[in-house]
Amino acid sequence: MFVVLDALTNVNRKHIVEFAATQRIPTMYEAGFIVHEGGLMSYGPSARDEFRRATAYIDRILKGAKPADLPAEQPTRYYLSINMKAASALGLTLPPSLLLRADDVVQ
Repeated sequence: MFVVLDALTNVNRKHIVEFAATQRIPTMYEAGFIVHEGGLMSYGPSARDEFRRATAYIDRILKGAKPADLPAEQPTRYYLSINMKAASALGLTLPPSLLLRADDVVQ
């Protein structure tokens, strides 16, 4: 199952993590902080990076740029986080190549 972060899933994230674990459903999330709360894995942009980039937009607007003239930007980096305890509880053996690519491995 893949869970996209929005207001509804953010508020209910603990219930979603518990449901996925109880039903033994391997689940991937968009936000890395959910992996630290017990989710199996995540792959998505860092909110911290996006807030940092937003400050550059705010700076340009405060210096007189028109918001309509500023380009829309995509995230520049995506982060992979893996929770080994959740993987073990699901009986998953993750390949070493995947663990080496992970930016964050939660024990």
